[in-house]
Amino acid sequence: MSLAFDEVPADAAEPAEVFAAHAAKGLRLDAAIKQVCARIAPLWPLSSFVAVNPFLGFADLPFASAVGEIRRLTGARAVMSRDFYREAFQTGRIAPADLAAALSESRSAGLTPERLLRAVAIGPAAGPPVRRIATVADVLDALAAGDRQVSRTAFMVDEISKWCAAYFDEGEAAWPAPWRAMPLYAAWRWSVRFDGNSRAMGVKGLAETVAALSNQPIEAISEVLERLAIPGDQWADYLYRALYDVRGWAAFIRRLDWEDELYGRAGGRLVDLLAIRVVWGYALFRQREDQAFVSAWRDALASAQPSPTALAPPDDLAIDIVLHRAYEIALQRQLCSALGDGAEPCRSLRPALQAVFCIDVRSEAYRRALESVWPDVETLGFAGFFGMPLRYGEENDAAQAHCPVLLRPTFDLQGVSKPSRAVIMGASTASAFWSRLKQSAVSCFGFVEAFGLAYGARLALAAKGEMDALLPPETASLLADDLDLSRRVALAEGALRGMSLVDTFARLVLFVGHGASTTNNAHQASLDCGACGGHSGAPNARFAAALLNEPAVRAALAQRGIEIPADTWFVAALHDTTTDNLWVLDREHLPASHQNDLALALGQFEAASRLTRAERAPLLRLQPGQAEAVRARSGDWSQVRPEWGLARAAAFIAAPRSNTRGRNLEGRAFLHSYDRHADPGLKVLELILTAPLVVASWISLQYYGSTVDNAAFGAGDKTLHNVCGRVGVLEGNAGDLRPGLPLQSVHDGERFIHEPVRLSAFIAAKPEAISEVLARQPDVRKLVDNGWLFLFALDERGRPTHRYAGSLSWEGLA
Repeated sequence: MSLAFDEVPADAAEPAEVFAAHAAKGLRLDAAIKQVCARIAPLWPLSSFVAVNPFLGFADLPFASAVGEIRRLTGARAVMSRDFYREAFQTGRIAPADLAAALSESRSAGLTPERLLRAVAIGPAAGPPVRRIATVADVLDALAAGDRQVSRTAFMVDEISKWCAAYFDEGEAAWPAPWRAMPLYAAWRWSVRFDGNSRAMGVKGLAETVAALSNQPIEAISEVLERLAIPGDQWADYLYRALYDVRGWAAFIRRLDWEDELYGRAGGRLVDLLAIRVVWGYALFRQREDQAFVSAWRDALASAQPSPTALAPPDDLAIDIVLHRAYEIALQRQLCSALGDGAEPCRSLRPALQAVFCIDVRSEAYRRALESVWPDVETLGFAGFFGMPLRYGEENDAAQAHCPVLLRPTFDLQGVSKPSRAVIMGASTASAFWSRLKQSAVSCFGFVEAFGLAYGARLALAAKGEMDALLPPETASLLADDLDLSRRVALAEGALRGMSLVDTFARLVLFVGHGASTTNNAHQASLDCGACGGHSGAPNARFAAALLNEPAVRAALAQRGIEIPADTWFVAALHDTTTDNLWVLDREHLPASHQNDLALALGQFEAASRLTRAERAPLLRLQPGQAEAVRARSGDWSQVRPEWGLARAAAFIAAPRSNTRGRNLEGRAFLHSYDRHADPGLKVLELILTAPLVVASWISLQYYGSTVDNAAFGAGDKTLHNVCGRVGVLEGNAGDLRPGLPLQSVHDGERFIHEPVRLSAFIAAKPEAISEVLARQPDVRKLVDNGWLFLFALDERGRPTHRYAGSLSWEGLA
């Protein structure tokens, strides 16, 4: 077999022509591999699990084209089923006017209102199964007639997954793999010689196949493509489809390459995994030489030929895309209506207290509750790392980045506990020994016999969720890098201008970070602060407050036009989003002159906490009178839904709080403070559109993907999860690493809690100002031009006036 591209035989061409042909082939292959790797969205480990847009690699395509391309390549669904939209239409969630508006936006030929209404009523037409790019393993599976016991795809994925778990293990394995210091592909080639599992399961000659191919990953991929006779115009499709089989580990490794690129290091490990997967497929290919397989493989290659209309979705899918757009238009109509009444009157008096919360949608409900019980308070919204791109670690723990994954940390912050170092080291050693005693394959049984009953009382309390819900968090002393005054001032100024807090300071200003207290929850970090890299925002809030209390920093800020009154004191706090407790941190540093201010505030915080818990209770299937039971979920080790996280997120609003104060946005909006009058150069607007808005879009699309097709983009059933290598989860005891969110994060057992919609962003700026920023930021412009998020402009009173129509143009709203 040979590749289907123009190849010049060596005996009929000059050496220069042969060299040119090989060089051209190499360039085409490099381009295909680069495209494939770029289409894999990164996956962060469990210790710092953050939301990632699973469609990140398709953002260069219009949304409708990407939906069709994803289905063509993988068979995955990127919109909901027809039944979902039919129910939304029947219940009035989608109105006929929404269908008409969606149809007017659609570019699909032949769609009429009558055909759309008929499609809603009767469902999709019967037809052949969804076609996807086939691999060798797929063809073998088809010949196996669905018998998983002889499924080569399942076996191959299990073997690759087990091997990756050993290679990337972060401390779970008692005996680390001996080849972890070797490059990924080289380590696999070395280790496969000693693996008899494939031979025992009927895959013969794996080691010999691997040894016969190049020891360089790209060359090995090239050799396999040639031996499988994959045509050159199908390379990218075939390689992506092959990598999709192990998309969980591919995403994890893509994150390693992502961080290497961020820090200027050489990456390339994802190419190694691609080589492993392609070589495995070739080993399976060599198992069959019968006519049935040869014919099936030829048919698979023929049916996978790219067509000129590959990016145009088929008719039924095009209908579903229009129905999905109608579903989104209905929600946007509701949001515009909620904002359409204009702003509350501006408050010129000095507020009793200012509280800066993370833009997280869970903060919206708390801010609204606090303002309702304390009208004299002012709340603001800013990314929960408070402009402090730091790494933080306590004692012997490795420092972790506490900033958005789009940023690179610029300094370190260490937490040091009060006990002596000898005590700390002793406790750490004892804890490590105790952990090994419990988890060892030999001693774990004896441990249960000897100490099992001692855990009885603790387990009983944990089962009732009564462990630590009422305990304030412990804090360590902070030791920062030796930042000079100019850097400290730059950090302080950037934070204050970014949150539009440059005047009218209250006596007490709180930076309220957030975290989530849960137990027995592999995805706990997904409930923590995404702006802090999947960690608590407490260290960032504490450092920001300490920075702004420094006299030297304040004096320098005054020279830059930001006058902080002498009686203003900055304080850190932590909002626990699972219990809705709000804890004020470092209270021992508060001056005596502000103790009464704090005492008043604490009572208001408690009242706001009660209101917020009462609002959240119905979504957690609790009666209003059971609102206080919300706190118990944080310590309940059997609870699969301790809280809803960022489910139901639908909007991003960058505006003064006066534009949204008094409106019940139902915990569905990211709220970022922005004052256009304090931003004449549009620097703050540019920062908002390129960082917080992009992160919010990632969050929205992660929840979207985990809802529309959890099998493809989510993590499956949480009750079946097993932690793998401390880096991710498997669903069951085998298979690929699972990316995305568990089904329980978006579904309550009877219905979806999250509404799968793309993010709608409302920006309090003139349309031409927003366009000016988009023109300078092609990556953000690509997201909105291709329909991955929507933009609306708000006027001075916070009313939606224009909608972005693409290509830096805007449409006026009636």
